[in-house]
Amino acid sequence: MSSTVQSPATGVSGVLTKRRPNTTLIVIYLSLGGLSFAVLQSLVAPALATIGRDLTVSTSDASWILTAYLLSAAVLTPIFGRLGDMVGKRRILIVVLSLLLVGTLLAALAPNLGVLIVARALQGAAGAILPLSIGVVRDELPRDKVGVTIGLLSAIFGIGAGVGIVAAGPIVENLSWHWLFWLPAVLIVIALAGVIFGMPESPVKKPGRLDVLGAGILGVSLVSLLLAISEGENWGWGDGKTLGLIALGVIVLVVFVFVELRVKEPLVDMRLMKVRGVWTAHVVALVFGFAMFGTFVLVPTLLQLPTATGYGFGESVSAAGLYLLPTVLMMIVFGPVAGILVRRTGPKPPLLLGSVFVTAAFILPAIDHSQIWQIVVSGLLTGAGIGLALASTSNAIIESVPATQTGEAISVNTISRTIGSSIGTAVIAALISSHSSPQGLPQNDAFTIGFWVCAAVAVLAILGAFAAPSMRARRAQALALGVDDFPVSEK
Repeated sequence: MSSTVQSPATGVSGVLTKRRPNTTLIVIYLSLGGLSFAVLQSLVAPALATIGRDLTVSTSDASWILTAYLLSAAVLTPIFGRLGDMVGKRRILIVVLSLLLVGTLLAALAPNLGVLIVARALQGAAGAILPLSIGVVRDELPRDKVGVTIGLLSAIFGIGAGVGIVAAGPIVENLSWHWLFWLPAVLIVIALAGVIFGMPESPVKKPGRLDVLGAGILGVSLVSLLLAISEGENWGWGDGKTLGLIALGVIVLVVFVFVELRVKEPLVDMRLMKVRGVWTAHVVALVFGFAMFGTFVLVPTLLQLPTATGYGFGESVSAAGLYLLPTVLMMIVFGPVAGILVRRTGPKPPLLLGSVFVTAAFILPAIDHSQIWQIVVSGLLTGAGIGLALASTSNAIIESVPATQTGEAISVNTISRTIGSSIGTAVIAALISSHSSPQGLPQNDAFTIGFWVCAAVAVLAILGAFAAPSMRARRAQALALGVDDFPVSEK
């Protein structure tokens, strides 16, 4: 029979564990799992045309490879995040990593588009890796290491997306699109084995029932909204299907809120949405999802245009991807830096600094993008800003909600970022499409407008960061909600 004790790592009540975990190995396993998921999210996009040709399907049909992944992640992330809080984060991590592995192996062997779409849906089901991983870190690591580690894990999702864009070209050119899945499968196997054999069950749980009704309603809303956003360019933004799905998604989302306010054990505790440290983090995550994928569309497209246009740089797919490496490197550096700053100053200063960096990163090429140094400097600022801000949003949430609701709260933040990335990709793609020559080449105005749009959206992140509570106000509100695992320096 398990006994309830005070956890030495977190200071919260939990189930007694008999062995002390190797926290370094735990972080490595979680990082590999998160990196695999994030890489798979973006790795396929640059190879979509190649996959379509190989499977003899249109690019429009092949786009369902991306859509299936997106829809599955959006719908299942809050469900698995809530289950992790209820039955144990390690147990659910094993489930989602197993789904990710099965989906990746199936995709590598897929003989046709139908099988590949199913495989991608299985991969997307692992979207809860980040909230579950952050919950494990909060439960298992000493509190003075939590901020930096969460900063690293949060940055890894941006890093993985960048690595996917960078690596896709060389993999497809030198091997085949099947290797887009074989290579990440190796990382998933290591992560899964590490979680199974090298990680104890997290001590913090909140037993209860899964809100099946709420999960179903939220699923309908998210599928409707994301399907409209993903397919709006193909269907037409004024098409009845697009507008109808958007209207349905919004109406059902309102119904979801009313239902969750009346359910005894909700999938998403709507009371947390009133907490200033939580809703401001969601706003910033939404904006940064838009900005991150906006740059992943704009920059490679601009670099690959022929020099004969007068504004393109004539780079190959592989070379264009390499120009995103500075962005990725800055994420690696500034993710942990954000964790250090959070411990010393609270999440607000790095959140604000990251938002300013990303805004500046888009203003620079919006003014002039005729020189390659402008693209590189923009990439450096983007990576630094994303590393600071995304790490700070995760830390802001765990300092605002009880440990028993970590998975639930971070899941909503993950969905916010997913929706933002979908909107960003769709908006920028639509801009490029509407500002193209009769031959299909994007015009220079498409990039100028695109960079200005991303800069304007990034300003919303600055406003969200300004609205975030100070460290003292955050602590007072969080203590009222039952948060009792602040760093020693804050007490």
